[in-house]
Amino acid sequence: MAISGLVITYNEEKNIEKCIKALFKVCDEVIVVDSLSADNTVEIAKKQGAKVISQAFLGDGPQRSHGLPYCKNDWILNLDADEFLDTDAEKFILDGKFLDGGYDAFSFRVRNYLGDELIDFSGWYPDHKVRFFNKKTAAPSASKVHQKIITTHEKKVNVHILHYGWDSLEQIVAKKNQYSTWHANQLYNQGKRVSAMKPILNGTVAFVRCYFFKRGVFNGIDGVTIALIQAFFSYMKYAKLLKLQRIKSKR
Repeated sequence: MAISGLVITYNEEKNIEKCIKALFKVCDEVIVVDSLSADNTVEIAKKQGAKVISQAFLGDGPQRSHGLPYCKNDWILNLDADEFLDTDAEKFILDGKFLDGGYDAFSFRVRNYLGDELIDFSGWYPDHKVRFFNKKTAAPSASKVHQKIITTHEKKVNVHILHYGWDSLEQIVAKKNQYSTWHANQLYNQGKRVSAMKPILNGTVAFVRCYFFKRGVFNGIDGVTIALIQAFFSYMKYAKLLKLQRIKSKR
């Protein structure tokens, strides 16, 4: 069964060559939807045999959906540029096991890395993501941040994606800060409104959940750090939403 690899990129010259080479292990084509990168992402992608579509960033879900018509195959492996299939996921796809049972989307476990260090606590493992689906009956949601695949018959499988998303704690905090802004705007546009206590409550709950219930407590200072980062994200998301409410109400 032929498979199309689909990747959305912005300034990914560090990862894109390795990403495309990895995709070609299981795909017969790779489509890159690039958000007008200012580095060498496009040149490297073309050199590796990918077809590149340039499109100003529409948001996470819409950007992925934009690439689907360019994919000639029904089955789509939609990884980020810093994600790679582990050997168990490669075998699952190459053996054609996804064709059994009539499923149209598969959720893989994600191993998240900070540099070369696996973060398998504070709720970061197992972190399931649907990255493999049939575009005839499944597709990315319209969400502009942290989109999900809308599917009719999904299956979770115990195979893995390797995610090398950050080289430093500074990068994690910067990305969480950016995501919190996108989330706040999305929630506001969806009509979500919150009280002044919402940021505090959600930030506190996020820390308690990650540190105590998701095994952060057993991982020393790293467990505290990751739990605090998750609490920061939850707090800032609703603090920014609250700020939006106040600004809009004065107009």
